[in-house]
Amino acid sequence: MEDLNLLAGRPARLYVLDFGFFRVHAGPRDIGIVGFLIVTDRGERLLVDSGFPAKYAVDPLAATDEDGLGTFGQVLSLTKENLPEAQLAKAGTRPEEIDLFLLTHSHIDHLGGLFDFPQAPLLVGERERALPRPLYWSGGQPWDWPERETIRLASDVRLGPGCEVRQVPGHAPGQLALVVDLPRTGPVVLTGDAISRPSEVDEGFDTAPDPALALESARRLLRLAEERGAFVIYGHGPDQWPELRKAPDFYD
Repeated sequence: MEDLNLLAGRPARLYVLDFGFFRVHAGPRDIGIVGFLIVTDRGERLLVDSGFPAKYAVDPLAATDEDGLGTFGQVLSLTKENLPEAQLAKAGTRPEEIDLFLLTHSHIDHLGGLFDFPQAPLLVGERERALPRPLYWSGGQPWDWPERETIRLASDVRLGPGCEVRQVPGHAPGQLALVVDLPRTGPVVLTGDAISRPSEVDEGFDTAPDPALALESARRLLRLAEERGAFVIYGHGPDQWPELRKAPDFYD
């Protein structure tokens, strides 16, 4: 595994950020929109994902119509309190203090802050960044990739001591997951949408663009979690979401 040495310190705190609540019509299934802030023992700050575009906190119905998202689901709760600035404030952090911004993949509920935090290099999977545009959604408002400092991750890497990024394609071409070693909690696997909920594994990821690859990636992550005795936080686990500590609380 390559060492990028982008973080000098070890993870000290993991904040779960609440970017809103969404209903997937299939099921139906009500899911939290999650992001993370990792703070190291040297005060460095890594933001992982950034929720929906800000327009969803202004007029979610109009935004849903504009993006053609209504065929998939609907926003149940998303206000300005669920945007990155307010969520980071719960963790005692200002947007300009973000040192690195990692995008697990480029779907609409993860890339809302794609043009924010200009001082922070954007970390994104090489296969994701190779797409002509971010995936966003199937509607009429696709975004172009921003002109900003970007680090394209082509393999599993270590950002710094105790902070690994894993390539887990299937749900998206460049889907990423993280493994974070915390001093008291121990190892934590942040699956992202590589495993949105545990039942996806038994279902065989039948709705993924590449089900076979998604299943292979998920099994690899779960083996890693078992080997390390890790706490697993799923991308959109309906049962897990209410139980997670959310900012200003944290895992340490």
